[in-house]
Amino acid sequence: MTASYLLQSPADLSALNTMALACQAEQVITLSDEAQLEQILNAKHQHEPLFVLSGGSNVLLPPTLTATVLRPLLRGITVLDDRDDSIHIEVMAGENWHDLVLYTVNNGWYGLENLALIPGLTGAAPVQNIGAYGVQLDDCVTHVRACHLPTQTWHDFDKAACQFGYRDSIFKQQAGEWLITRVGFALHKDPTRVQAGYGDLQAQALQLANDAARQHINPVDVMQAIIAIRQSKLPDPKVLPNCGSFFKNPVIETAHFHSLQTQFPQIVGYKVDEQQTKVAAGWLIDHAGLKGGGIAPILSHEQQALVLTNHSAKNDPIQACQQDVAATQHFIQQQILAKYNIMLEREPVWIDRDGQINMSNTTLAS
Repeated sequence: MTASYLLQSPADLSALNTMALACQAEQVITLSDEAQLEQILNAKHQHEPLFVLSGGSNVLLPPTLTATVLRPLLRGITVLDDRDDSIHIEVMAGENWHDLVLYTVNNGWYGLENLALIPGLTGAAPVQNIGAYGVQLDDCVTHVRACHLPTQTWHDFDKAACQFGYRDSIFKQQAGEWLITRVGFALHKDPTRVQAGYGDLQAQALQLANDAARQHINPVDVMQAIIAIRQSKLPDPKVLPNCGSFFKNPVIETAHFHSLQTQFPQIVGYKVDEQQTKVAAGWLIDHAGLKGGGIAPILSHEQQALVLTNHSAKNDPIQACQQDVAATQHFIQQQILAKYNIMLEREPVWIDRDGQINMSNTTLAS
């Protein structure tokens, strides 16, 4: 028999979003079993809004949430197919992402090591198609199981149906409509197969291999090097609240990039195709003199300009809110636009009071 879901009313969500923004929800429901969702949907009226909150690592919550908040904390990892050179697993949405990476690599199952130390839960990973150090989630995903909340129907997506793109998926395109409960992965068992050619990763991974008296990098070296790099550059949300990379790397016309190169010879960019170039947003912010800047209490991180951090203390009488983030976002966007003629796009998801996702890139209203 399926246990009843956990209901809290009202609930403080300030500790359940990594930006630590002040947010009061009128009602929060925690799921530990897929069958509980059917109970909830049967009990709710269709016009009542629902909002899915996973690990809280890529969202900007409003001061008050009138929608019913669903927290899918389903746990479990199942082996679907185990062969000599590969393994196919299915992971429940509530599994911590970094813990999953550690678990797979420590078991000799490889493919996720480049995505180590990304905060959040597994169910949220396909929405943003998380990526780092030359690897994206869709390199390993085989399927996703999700419930379409408006129609209360279950769907099993293969990789193609997920419509993955750069920090994109059908779940993001149809934001707020899906609750992901399971994600399938195809991983390999070849310790010589690594992706380590990104930035300073190769040098650090090679050093780890040499320290172990090995000439070749293995996936464990890659994972450990990435953990060390991220820890040296990125603030721990538990210590200094943040929601990871705040701005997307903008894709601009190559002619525009070449024009910028004449004025800024050191500008960092990566060719997308003959017509387009992806520019490093962190470089733009840093070289505009904005590293560590912003409008208090939300400031760009002093070691990684791409990350916005919340400097309001937990015991402050007034906690930082969504509007504070919007003010710093707008300030940085306008400075970058004036200097480089590039409009940066926000990566974290902006949530309105009724739980709806606001896709505006310059939202200032709370």
